[in-house]
Amino acid sequence: MVVSIRSLGLTGISGYEVAAECFLSGGLPAFDVVGLPDAAVRESRERVRAAVKNCGAKFPVSRITINLAPADQKKEGTLYDLPIFLGIMTAMEALEQPPADAAFLGELSLTGALRPVRGVLPMAMAAVRSGIKSLYVPAENAAEATLAEGLTVYGVPDVMALVAHLRGETPLSPVPPWSGDTENNILPDLQDVMGQENCRRALEIAAAGNHNLLLIGSPGAGKSMLARRLPSILPDLTPQEALETTEIYSVAGMTDSRHPLLRHRPFRAPHHTVSAVALAGGGATPHPGEISLAHNGVLFLDELPEFHKDALEALRQPLEDGEVTITRTAGTLRLPSRFMLVCAMNPCRCGWYGHPSGRCTCSEAAVQKYVSRISGPLLDRIDLHVRVPSVEYEAMRRKTQPENSATVRARVNAARAVQQTRYAGTEISCNAYMTPAMLAQYCTLDNAGERLMKNAFSKMGLTARSHDRILRVARTIADLDGSESIESFHLAEAIQYRNTDILKG
Repeated sequence: MVVSIRSLGLTGISGYEVAAECFLSGGLPAFDVVGLPDAAVRESRERVRAAVKNCGAKFPVSRITINLAPADQKKEGTLYDLPIFLGIMTAMEALEQPPADAAFLGELSLTGALRPVRGVLPMAMAAVRSGIKSLYVPAENAAEATLAEGLTVYGVPDVMALVAHLRGETPLSPVPPWSGDTENNILPDLQDVMGQENCRRALEIAAAGNHNLLLIGSPGAGKSMLARRLPSILPDLTPQEALETTEIYSVAGMTDSRHPLLRHRPFRAPHHTVSAVALAGGGATPHPGEISLAHNGVLFLDELPEFHKDALEALRQPLEDGEVTITRTAGTLRLPSRFMLVCAMNPCRCGWYGHPSGRCTCSEAAVQKYVSRISGPLLDRIDLHVRVPSVEYEAMRRKTQPENSATVRARVNAARAVQQTRYAGTEISCNAYMTPAMLAQYCTLDNAGERLMKNAFSKMGLTARSHDRILRVARTIADLDGSESIESFHLAEAIQYRNTDILKG
């Protein structure tokens, strides 16, 4: 008799349905798993064998064949332990056939307890699309699975409890939908920044339109401090954005039972020694990298020229397309990567080029060599280039308190609300992602603005890409100002943020 148990699998960050087919036949005792299993799936034989014996059943002395269908899709991980266990128990008539609309997944310990697995949220959402009504998962994954609406989720502590439930002896209670915690994640406040009014303004514009930002200044000027306070003025994640981001973190194994859903925009700050694969994602079995983990949030690259060249160049395509494409012999994988890129760098190797103290020891050639580590195409994709001057003594000793993050965030939310109304019914959510057609519709200039843009284009040597990015920034500045049209002073402020001469001190 062939028994089929419904389960789920992962490819990239998307789930799909898997059928665990079990067949007991005569012949010499054997236990084979087919269907392109990886090493972790093949090792499930010993975990399942021990779990069957430890739940009081006798392991069958026969030839056991497990097929994980579809057989042409590579299966990986330990989540198939539970459906294989149920297939064997049902095939040897120790259990009735489970309901046809139920699916099972989870890793078994040798004692029969269930351990949590990665990627439960995307698999739960795939279960809803496949018409599955009941999903049985390890107890620690149950809260995350309830985020997929339309499922009855059961948290299973061990196989003994599951067997008792399926036999009707001691039913398991469905897990209530996760309603969220009351913990407040205290973010660093912008009020801590003394002085630096021009940098605070640039942060506000970047947050309001989701624009990329480059901070250039000497050591101790506050570049990292400013960047780490950016999340405190960003708008909250929308429900759809929260689910999208949580799916990626679930696949990466970065969720837990207490916090199954991301409530704040991610802030990723990889070290400058990060490889191109770790940044963009990939590997023999492709997994999300830092670019995808920053989806709907911020990717902060401190000491930008110190990053490997191939790692920096890997950013170019995701910044344009909003997704990273990973191609391997097994196929092509696309991962979402709409993030705000925030970079910080010193003006030279020693860090003091252009500082009033005159302590820089670098030659002009050394400065040019250091700055040239950042390619022109990458620099062209960064909307705001901002010099961070050293903080003056009077600013540090000032008695008046600067604006806090809540005040700035209110203005950012008001500007984002205008953008959401403007782009309602489209896939665009903010000014940074406007299409060329939208630029023509929403970024019209008056005669003074046209003359200003024409002069800037010719004198600054702007590209078509930088021209469009200036218009997007100007549109955001106008939104912050509550203006329906882009005035010449809005455009002038946007143009000054494209001054690449600050890279030369």
